[in-house]
Amino acid sequence: MSKIQFTKMHGLGNDYVYVDCFKQEITQPEALAIKISDRHFGVGSDGLILVCPSTVADVRMRMFNADGSEGMMCGNGIRCVAKFSYERGLSLQNPMRVETASGIKILALTIKDSIVTEVKVDMGEPKLDAGLIPVLSNTPQALSIAEVDLEFCCVSMGNPHAITFVPELSDALVLAKGPIVEKHKLFPKRINVGFIQVVDKQNIKMRVFERGSGETLACGTGACASVVAGVLKNKIDRTCAVELLGGTLQIEWAENNHVFMTGPATEVFRGEFMI
Repeated sequence: MSKIQFTKMHGLGNDYVYVDCFKQEITQPEALAIKISDRHFGVGSDGLILVCPSTVADVRMRMFNADGSEGMMCGNGIRCVAKFSYERGLSLQNPMRVETASGIKILALTIKDSIVTEVKVDMGEPKLDAGLIPVLSNTPQALSIAEVDLEFCCVSMGNPHAITFVPELSDALVLAKGPIVEKHKLFPKRINVGFIQVVDKQNIKMRVFERGSGETLACGTGACASVVAGVLKNKIDRTCAVELLGGTLQIEWAENNHVFMTGPATEVFRGEFMI
């Protein structure tokens, strides 16, 4: 057996295990993600994130869900990648450019006494075209799924999201309906499911059932998608606070069509893991 060095980090409770691939080589990340994410026999996390060298940006991020599937992007995870990279000297750039499977993201770091306390991410433009999300529907902005009797607005922020607005959040909605929608035949690559309760024009509450991980305490791309969906449905303003189970993200859908997400990144502990 061999061992790897890792760091446990979270963005509002959306927790991942981070590995410095500038110094270590991970040959089977899918299998490692399943093993290390187990909350009884592993470190325990929503997945695995590898911080790698990049030929086109300052660092490269690869993220794997708890079931071993590779994701395109993770909004909470990328904030932690910036903190991880800056505080370990992998990149001292600010703004920092991070390569992801959904393109290069630009991150502005708030730094105090050499510690990254908050990160603002340019998440890029939302994708609303059904083929780009993807969803097998000609009208992804008004999608009804009979099995759950809800209407969904579908948005991709690097990851695909189905957003529904409900009068009140509950376990019955999230835990019972989320798995059905995630794996519905309308979504060929599965989908993240967001349940939104509008408080007022500047504040919403969100619970999210993530593909490959189940319900998580926070989802950055989901928070961005929920604001886009809310604006499209004239329910909220373009700048809005999104309250998740793990805390609050500030989201702005700017006039240039880019979505900006601001939130914290937190290191929990470092350790070694036998593989």
